[in-house]
Amino acid sequence: MLLEFKMKNFKSFKEEMTFSMVPVSIKDLEYSVITKEYNEKKIKGLCSSAIYGPNSAGKTNIIGGMEVFRSIVLNGNIKNKDVVSNPNTAIDKLELIPNINSNSDDPVYFYIKFVVENILVEMKLVIKLGAFLENEYNREIVEEELKINNKLIYNRSNYVKFGKIEQINEFLIDSFAKEAADKISQSNLDSQELFFNGMFKALYSKKIYDVVIKWFEDKFKIIYHADQVQLTPILPSNTDDKKFYIDENLNIAVKNFGLTSEDIAFPYTDKKDLIEPISMIKIKERNQQVAIPADIFESFGTIRFLNIFPIILSAIANGSILAIDELDASIHPMAIMNIINIFHNDEINVNGAQLIFNTHNPIFLNNALLRRDEIKFVEKEKDNSIVYSLSDFGTSGSNGVRKTEDYMKNYFINKYGAIKEIDFSDIFYNIKGV
Repeated sequence: MLLEFKMKNFKSFKEEMTFSMVPVSIKDLEYSVITKEYNEKKIKGLCSSAIYGPNSAGKTNIIGGMEVFRSIVLNGNIKNKDVVSNPNTAIDKLELIPNINSNSDDPVYFYIKFVVENILVEMKLVIKLGAFLENEYNREIVEEELKINNKLIYNRSNYVKFGKIEQINEFLIDSFAKEAADKISQSNLDSQELFFNGMFKALYSKKIYDVVIKWFEDKFKIIYHADQVQLTPILPSNTDDKKFYIDENLNIAVKNFGLTSEDIAFPYTDKKDLIEPISMIKIKERNQQVAIPADIFESFGTIRFLNIFPIILSAIANGSILAIDELDASIHPMAIMNIINIFHNDEINVNGAQLIFNTHNPIFLNNALLRRDEIKFVEKEKDNSIVYSLSDFGTSGSNGVRKTEDYMKNYFINKYGAIKEIDFSDIFYNIKGV
């Protein structure tokens, strides 16, 4: 369960940004809250968050920042990759991370707080990458910190400062030798390699390393530019020598959504990266069934749904955090509302999955659908993006927001900010020569 994510000097977020999934003390939709345990304590998190704001305000950068930090932790270093392989290019070329107005020595800051396997984990990383697009800068890790269950395990800067390591006795490696491990650690720090992935894993606790890395790999799912997602399904064994595989659950879902053909199928092929959906069509006049590529026959919205629905299904089944950019592009809002309600339904979402998405559709600004602390806004002040939630307005005074209000109406009259008036009229007057 994700509780908090922070970053600073990341693209449009020059100053520190806090994205919270911790519920505030309000009476809104109390079923839309997850409870997890750690160290015999209970902690709560929100089921979802919808992010609003005008174009270029920084909505995508929140999800992009999560993905970049995730990538750095999984890679274990702050080096560029040899090949650009992701729509979020800053994952592969870290010189794209800093704010364009930052100075060479302005550090980039990341922080995350989450619960996994009854452990509360906090990780902080402060790195110097130079100024924006400064390719030759000698990058370095300024600070790296790990806390478990609110206790400091280590803080790494020019040297490593350890907390009371006995706090994690049950997780330490066999035959742990603190004096030898500390000595090796202090003398082998690499300015571009994370301590967590190297010496902490090898000399202190592979168990904690494995739990944390598995969470980043399996539980923290980030979809950047969801319109570019293309599902590559894993098909079951073809024991009956069939040409196509039909997933019953997927077909039930897509027929609910809207399907032109009879069924969606996937061809059995040795080329696993080329398994694309097929529309199965019955031509009644000729009593014939044909199969053609779905992207020829189905609507773009249906293809988008086909690609995204299995990811949502997997998130619910595995209790993952799904942070997704432009979830609702080309998908009817009624379908998105149902997906949000599924994340809020504790009889279905038994594993505590969370949904984070950005959107321009105001229909989700609904007090029967989202809590006030689940509604986030992003806007730019000069060259810096800021994030705040509807619950930050409080309930009293002229700017207060009560749960009975019409959120959508108030958003359009600019009561909450994060909206921009747009008028192209002058351009068209000029074209007409008026």
